[in-house]
Amino acid sequence: MDARPTSTRQKALSLNLDKSKYGTIAEIGAGQEVARWFFVVGGAAGTVAKTISAYDMAVSDAIYGQAPRYVSRQRLQAMLEYEFSQLLEGLGGTRGDTTTFFAFADTVATRSYKRVEDGRGWVGVRFQRLPGEAPSDVLVHVNLKDTTATLQQEALGIVGVNLIYAAYHLHAEPEALIGSLMDELSRDRLEVDMIKLSGPAFDGVDNRLMSLQLVEQNLTDAAVFTAAGEVVQPSEVFYKKPVLVERGSFRPVTKLTLDLLEGALEQFLEEPAVKGQEPVVLMEMTLRNLTDGSRTDGSRADGSRVDHADFLARADLLGLLGHDVLISRFEQFYQLAEYLGSYTDRQIGIAVGLPSIREIAEENYYKGLGGGMLESTGRLFQRSVKMYAYPFLDPVTGRVLTIETMQVMAVWRHLRDFLLESGHLVPIKRYDERLLTIFTKDVLARIQSGDAAWEEMVPPAVASIIKAKRLFGLRAS
Repeated sequence: MDARPTSTRQKALSLNLDKSKYGTIAEIGAGQEVARWFFVVGGAAGTVAKTISAYDMAVSDAIYGQAPRYVSRQRLQAMLEYEFSQLLEGLGGTRGDTTTFFAFADTVATRSYKRVEDGRGWVGVRFQRLPGEAPSDVLVHVNLKDTTATLQQEALGIVGVNLIYAAYHLHAEPEALIGSLMDELSRDRLEVDMIKLSGPAFDGVDNRLMSLQLVEQNLTDAAVFTAAGEVVQPSEVFYKKPVLVERGSFRPVTKLTLDLLEGALEQFLEEPAVKGQEPVVLMEMTLRNLTDGSRTDGSRADGSRVDHADFLARADLLGLLGHDVLISRFEQFYQLAEYLGSYTDRQIGIAVGLPSIREIAEENYYKGLGGGMLESTGRLFQRSVKMYAYPFLDPVTGRVLTIETMQVMAVWRHLRDFLLESGHLVPIKRYDERLLTIFTKDVLARIQSGDAAWEEMVPPAVASIIKAKRLFGLRAS
């Protein structure tokens, strides 16, 4: 059996030679780079029913209806809906029994004389898996990284062909579909930070797992989904909003986990730069969280990868408690701060426990940074970033330690004091001392050993779900 094609030329030609696939290509904002591929390789009459490029806003509105923004998910969906319905109306009666129709659309802003930042856009395809079947959709948001408009247009053309080909040939293997979007591309050129699969071709697909795949396969550094499980594009969530994040493994969510967040949120809401605004509150899981200290490519040293069922269990529990989730590749806190800062100019808060603060003070935490601790600290707190530190119960002395009283290495002591005085490090004042004996790893060990004491360490709703679904290797007590 021949291997699937990976080059843009091979994919476009393969589609052109397949007489059962026929569709429309509609592009706004970056030339007609996707359609061009089908014409360049030859045989386009077998695949392309129509191409359209409605650049004029009045023309675009007249065809697709008005949208709040032209480069938006709403505009993309309107384009797909209109173009696909036109295909069925015009051709469904004559060739609907033998043809699987598709509509491809993109709406993109690339670099220009007036716009010198990275390009961005929405790309999607609506297609039939079988003749006469209800359509399925793949919606994607891309960031174009090339330094010229011409190269950004070229990258868009490649990812568009990749998407159409993958929808038809890889819909049964969604992980492979996602990976194939980067054929003949690299992260230096293009990032995919959101994908949503829907329709009969993707029955049973959980889009939270698809978000995880984007991060695992290094198509993006981070992806976001809501408590309800809806995948979202980061700028839709973070733009001009204060953001508070708690990083953790959440395996499982404990009462201390929630107390830490509630204490940090209480103080975050009182910040002058936040007062009167509704912040975005997120729980962040890194690939390291998901693989117990694995390599940054998502695989453990022994070659194993993220346990997807385990990930969904954590996501389900966070969703049950009403928390949106950020999945990331970020090892160091400054990477998280820089990522959030690229989407919002408002206050950013990071809620942590003292063990995380101790980790930051360790020199090996800064491998790969020429400026070491000072560079990392400068990049972490360069904007309106504050770190809210939850106290810790010393198991040896029984004393409650705070960020102000914890013992730190001499090399870090003056920096810690400066960050406290400048307000970048903030001790969490309200906390429940009774919860300080709860440690996530201890709770997990009790779950797996059959020690029923764990049930008192997690919220009642979490305990109910863990027992009902036998999560995290639950052993009967």
